[in-house]
Formats: sequence, structure tokens, C-alpha cells
Amino acid sequence: MAVLCVNTGSSSIKLATFDGERATARIAIDGVRDHIAALAGALASVAEPEVVVHRIVHGGDAHVAPAIVDAPLIASLEQLVPLAPLHLPLALAGIAAVFERWPAVPQVACFDTAFHARLPELARRLPLPGTLGVRRYGFHGLSYEYVSGVLAPLPPRCVLAHLGSGASLVALRDGAPIDTTMGLTPTGGIAMATRTGDLDPGVLIYLAREKRMTIDQLERAVEREGGLVAIAGTGDMKALLQRRDADARLAVELFAYGVRKAIGGYAAALGGLDLLAFSGGIGEHAPEVRALACSGLGFLGIELDEARNRRNDAAIHRGACAVRVVPTDEDLMMARHARALVAAER
Repeated sequence: MAVLCVNTGSSSIKLATFDGERATARIAIDGVRDHIAALAGALASVAEPEVVVHRIVHGGDAHVAPAIVDAPLIASLEQLVPLAPLHLPLALAGIAAVFERWPAVPQVACFDTAFHARLPELARRLPLPGTLGVRRYGFHGLSYEYVSGVLAPLPPRCVLAHLGSGASLVALRDGAPIDTTMGLTPTGGIAMATRTGDLDPGVLIYLAREKRMTIDQLERAVEREGGLVAIAGTGDMKALLQRRDADARLAVELFAYGVRKAIGGYAAALGGLDLLAFSGGIGEHAPEVRALACSGLGFLGIELDEARNRRNDAAIHRGACAVRVVPTDEDLMMARHARALVAAER
């Protein structure tokens, strides 16, 4: 079954075509300003597939498994836009563009929040009145699902770290998620390329009251102007690692410190740690960040083999806790879901 995977980001579009388990093409368009035009051009460059699958960042409470795209699903996703205003409108635009080009081709939605649907109430609940309708969801689920499969069978106590321009960690007990760093939206958790991660809620109240910042200005500050770019002028980790100025060093160390704290916190929640795995662009290709994130964690059995870490080997540990580098493939995970779902529907 020929599958086309569509992944629309805030400034990028990624397409991947699969014939079974084999990727036959991958297309990445960065710096996108006009998503409608860019999507039309990208779709024109590939042959008509048998099924198209979309990565949907937020599925809310209702969508906890891959689903066929139809009118009710689209209407439901439109209601969820406030939970992921940078991502969902573009995903919906992608769905519309595919329907326009190939109206008879079935489409499938895969939700990044679905992996975390089993989170216990202790991790899902926010300390606010339930009547407000907010809770923690978690993201990067397609990546975590893929990495979990590569590492299977998993030991009892694991932490997976998906580190890229968007970054999060998840704690797994016996393969099931018990906690994750991102929350209601993909803005929460550790500091990222342009996202602040978790903030003292009083910061936003102060900025609104004393600096007279509007909701739109606050959203831009925490989504696009925060994180590493706020500290060093860029969220590009590769560029930061090449620089030698104090701001760049602070940004790198702040990022790694956030990862290290999350690892330590999740080890406490799990009662120890058997496996730590890094994935994502930074997790897979930045040995200095991995070393900084793991420094001082010898008491958990986390000790890196420096030579293996520099080479980005699959196994980079020399301590009791296994530490792995696992290239993730969200597209392949999506393609597998799409094939299975469409085959079942037929």
C-alpha cells in the first residue's frame, strides 16, 4: 500500500512516501510562509498514493487512536485549535489540500497526544478546578511509540527523551507512560528552541498587568520568542554548539540542565532507572548535549562512554543504566497506522 505522510509545522512542511516499510522519498521544505501554496507545490511533486496520513499534534480527550478523516473529525479538530493554535490550523490546511487534489484518496489522522492517553490521573491533573476543562496531555507520542518499538522488550523503568526544536521527555513503567514534561499544550516542559517551557504562572500575570502585553503578545513571547532564542538569539542547537560566547554557552547548558532535572525527577517517580534513550535531532546528533544532560547522574547508574557518545553509537553507556541513541521515524510509525486502519476499513 503506497502511503504519503504529511507533517505540517509552523514554518515547515515534510512529506514522506512509503512502499510497505520502505521510504521511497522524503521531502522537507523549511522557511514556509505561504502554507497553502507550499502544500500545493509539494503534493504536485509526488504520485497519487493509496492513502494519506497526517500528523496531528493535539487530539484532545476524544482522539486517542488513529482515525479516518471525515467531516465529523474535521469539525472536532477545529474545536481543538485553541489548544494548539500554531499547529492544528496548518494540519487542517494540509487535509483540505489533499482532499482538493485527490478527493477519492482516504486520509488518516495520527495524534501525537494518543500515546499518553494512559497517563495516570496523578500526572494528568492540573491543580485547578476541573470545571475549567484543562489537563495535561503530553506530546511527541508518535516518536515515543516508534522508539519504544525499536527498544522492545523494554525494561521496567525507562525514560525516553525526544530532543529537537521541540523537546520533551516521558517516563515509562513496564512500557506505559506515567508522566511526561509537556502539558496542556506543546509549549510546556523544558525550555526549547523558541518555546519557554514551564513558567511561574505569575510571570504571565505580571507581563499582562505591568507590561500591558496582550494575549497575542504573550502567546508570541512563549511560543516564538522564548527558550534558547531569547537567551542567545537563535534556537539552532548546532549553531549554538559552534559558538563560543557566553550567551550561547548559557543556552546550551540551560537546555541540558532542564533535561537532566527531568531525568532525575522521573527516576525518582520510577524508583530507579534501567534505560535512558535519546532521540530527535538534538538527541541523536549532539553528543555534547547528551553528556551535559547525563553529567552528575552517576548515582542513578548513568555513566557515558565518551568515545561511543562522540560517535553517536547506538549504545553509549558504561554504567549500570543502559543509555541508547535511537533515530526516530515518526513518518514510518504513521505509515504503519495508516496501512492497518485502511486495510481494516476495507
